[in-house]
Amino acid sequence: MLGCCGRCVAELLKDTAIFVGGRRAEHLAKSLETLVATQCFTRQLSGSNTACSLLTALLGVGLLVLSGAIAGVRADEQHFITIGTGGVTGVYYPSGGATCKIVNMTRADHGVRCSVETTLGSIANIEKIRSGEIDFGYVQSDWQHHAFLGTSAFEEVRPFDELRSIFSLHAEVATIVVRDESSYRVFDDLKEAKINIGSKGSGSAASWNALISGLGWTQSDQEDLEELKTSELSEALCSGRIDAYFELIGHPAALIEETQARCDIRLIGIDGKAVDELLTEVPYYMPADIPAGLYGLSQPVDSFGVVATFVTSARMPEPIVTTLVEAVFENFDSFKRLHPALGRLTENDLVAYGMPAPLHPGALTYFQEKGLVPATAPAKAN
Repeated sequence: MLGCCGRCVAELLKDTAIFVGGRRAEHLAKSLETLVATQCFTRQLSGSNTACSLLTALLGVGLLVLSGAIAGVRADEQHFITIGTGGVTGVYYPSGGATCKIVNMTRADHGVRCSVETTLGSIANIEKIRSGEIDFGYVQSDWQHHAFLGTSAFEEVRPFDELRSIFSLHAEVATIVVRDESSYRVFDDLKEAKINIGSKGSGSAASWNALISGLGWTQSDQEDLEELKTSELSEALCSGRIDAYFELIGHPAALIEETQARCDIRLIGIDGKAVDELLTEVPYYMPADIPAGLYGLSQPVDSFGVVATFVTSARMPEPIVTTLVEAVFENFDSFKRLHPALGRLTENDLVAYGMPAPLHPGALTYFQEKGLVPATAPAKAN
């Protein structure tokens, strides 16, 4: 008897088929069920069962009127979207937050409400987009390549043919951090060291495996690999739980600044013949460095890197993609200020990188209208 009133209203809501971004609002129904059950319980304690029935009826009518109003005014405009990012100390999370903040400022005009979700990073974002758990995500260019073609970590699953590019962002540099007091000076010194290579499912972990396979390291060279979360790395390195950590990350990075605040550190470069061959053979890697001046560096630290990209699936309607792209481009200066790693971006940078997956039509049309890509450009980025 306690939950009867609430369940009736909940069923009414479900039956009216109110959708939020294409998803049935069971969570809202549950909240109403709890609310009405509480009100009914109060009235039943006072012996007012009639009041409870009347409350249920009135709320049911109210919900039907509300659902009709929503359907009549902008049923086709109501969309909740979720952007998969990464750890809170990286660049993906503030980039996603910036995008959502800009989109939500004008949601009354386009009906799109945006939220971000912290994830394990590139590979997790791709799988969540494939399964429909999230709508958009930030992905390293190498894992966009592998997902679209069904190679490397995606070899055992079918190629993600519906993966679509939207724009590219900053470079993410392969970065190795050690304590300053350690004896590790060059990359090969790290054989047999206790290294954190990134959380399972992260792009960093998968990129580490690709790197060391090209360098000819054996299993015995890396028996003490760790897979800690990004939020654990600063304490783990400075306390001696690990000897080094490896991250593909945009600079300046809050993670490294946080570590440097805890203990003295050094950054180890990644260069040499094996890396040169890697850059020649693999289209999604490029030469990169950590600039002098950051973290007290007197000179750049040579390395290699990838490009951060923003992706979705072919299932995403064009107007929603255009809304996100327009939000970023029309507020580009504000977007760049939200993280130092974005500060040197230009509008052309967002379309300059030849992404493996085709451009989503919602992005391509916008770029053509702005003259950033030729009017006759195909969906496939060049």
